[in-house]
Amino acid sequence: MYRILRHQEVRPDQSRTVRFEGRDHGGEISLFLVDNEPGQGPALHVHPYSETWAVRKGEAEFTVGDAKTRGFPGDIVVVAANIPHRFENVGTGRLEIVCIHASDTIVQEFV
Repeated sequence: MYRILRHQEVRPDQSRTVRFEGRDHGGEISLFLVDNEPGQGPALHVHPYSETWAVRKGEAEFTVGDAKTRGFPGDIVVVAANIPHRFENVGTGRLEIVCIHASDTIVQEFV
């Protein structure tokens, strides 16, 4: 069995970020397909599971605990469970990043 969720164009007043929760579709992971403008990104938060980021386009600055690092297209960054983290688009163009959650549902607590 398989399921396909087809891409849908968003209205100009909507977020371009797509949220996918695996449990709603028989999957074991969840993810965000992020499409952010410069300066955008989530606030510092934690998950009770690991998160993996795959940078597709643009430049991101990742904060993981007390450390900061930059990510570029093709880079993959993994953060362990319960470590405060965030990312921000620090480039001049759009940031496209896949945020993979090792859970069938997204559990996120802002700190």
